[in-house]
Amino acid sequence: MELAAALDYVRPRKNGVLVALKRDGRPQLSNITYALGADGIVRISITADRAKYANLLRDPRASLYVTQDDFWGYVVVEGDAELAPVAADPHDATVEELIALYRAAQGEHPDWDDYRRAMVADKRTVVRLRPTRAYGMA
Repeated sequence: MELAAALDYVRPRKNGVLVALKRDGRPQLSNITYALGADGIVRISITADRAKYANLLRDPRASLYVTQDDFWGYVVVEGDAELAPVAADPHDATVEELIALYRAAQGEHPDWDDYRRAMVADKRTVVRLRPTRAYGMA
């Protein structure tokens, strides 16, 4: 599958499964919400105290699996993931990126100040998946 066609498929959707690799090489899967930016990067909000963070920190190879509503069509995009710094201040660059991601995936939040505080308290970061390959049946 052409990467451009795969990204066209992934772009309007918001839910998928992030696949990282455990230390023993087996896949570690997480249901996630994502946004694909105009820059071609898939962004995902995660917390630094979860397995996917440790797995991606150790091995950046990742895949995003996205299905059609009927479950029979799907696309997988693969690439290396980059992790933003963990949110440390309500006004740092990571929190700003998390706000942009939230807006792209969910719309407006009812209380951005509360959201900013929560991103720091939750130790949130952004996974930036840069797709390099794709396959599937869309």
